[in-house]
Amino acid sequence: MWAWRWRGCSSARRWRPWTTTPSPNGWTPPRFSPSSPLEKARILRLLRRQGHVVGFLGDGINDAAALREADIGISVDTAVDIAKESADIVLLEKNLLVLHAGVREGRRTFSNISKYIKMGTSSAFGNMFSMLGASIILPFLPMLPLQILLNNLLYDFSQTGIPFDQVDADYLAQPRQWKLPQLRRFMLILGPVSSLFDYVTFAVLWFVFAANTPEKQSLFQTGWFVESLLTQTSIVYIIRTRHLPFLQSNPAPLMALITLAVMAIGLSLPFTPLAPGFGLVPLPAAFFGWLALILLAYAVLAQLVKDWFIRRYGDD
Repeated sequence: MWAWRWRGCSSARRWRPWTTTPSPNGWTPPRFSPSSPLEKARILRLLRRQGHVVGFLGDGINDAAALREADIGISVDTAVDIAKESADIVLLEKNLLVLHAGVREGRRTFSNISKYIKMGTSSAFGNMFSMLGASIILPFLPMLPLQILLNNLLYDFSQTGIPFDQVDADYLAQPRQWKLPQLRRFMLILGPVSSLFDYVTFAVLWFVFAANTPEKQSLFQTGWFVESLLTQTSIVYIIRTRHLPFLQSNPAPLMALITLAVMAIGLSLPFTPLAPGFGLVPLPAAFFGWLALILLAYAVLAQLVKDWFIRRYGDD
């Protein structure tokens, strides 16, 4: 981003560059002394045409045109009215660190919104494949409508901690842009990974626990309900960072607390008095050993796929 300050020169008829001390990286940003508001705006317009993102700081009447021309016009609370009206940002205190803090908070918010979208779209896409295949193969519904609603309710509640999550410092180091093709690609690649382990769960319930008749459909539905909720909820720890979760990047405590609470509810619900109302039944103890293996394999494969995705397409 190019940021510009202007030194007025009433006797000058043309703008001219100042000489400046080179910056630490060896690049010297030019500075100009324009004599008219139109010349200020013209310079900004030329810079934007060359692909630069331009910020302009001004507080006078002569700065209004340039403030409007800049990508980001910045003024102060003591500026003239037309300058404040033309600016995108009005500083209430004389401290440019406010802009720095605002940029960091904006990037953090952008990151957390991206997490939510990636998590939601990939999980929904994977669940669509799982439900479609199971509905064709099974002689009963893989999950009751009421169970689907409860699953979605708990899953949505687990995502309420995402706005409070921490963001890696290397992600905040540079600006990001919305890239819908990137989000679509992520959904298409990671979504089938969750669906793959849904089918593994189907096979375990069908062959190992003999939940393969309409009489035992409640066991099958309960098993998938629990597995689906836990995989959907835990995937946020993989998606939230480009690094190894917990070892190289930790989530915010509040987010971890919410997701763990939802997972605990999902695991305990089949054993509570509320279970019959949702068509759930207690699961055999052996199922939880299989569930732990499925969750571990899912986390490892999801991490590997994420690493490959970042190497191939980037982490925007």
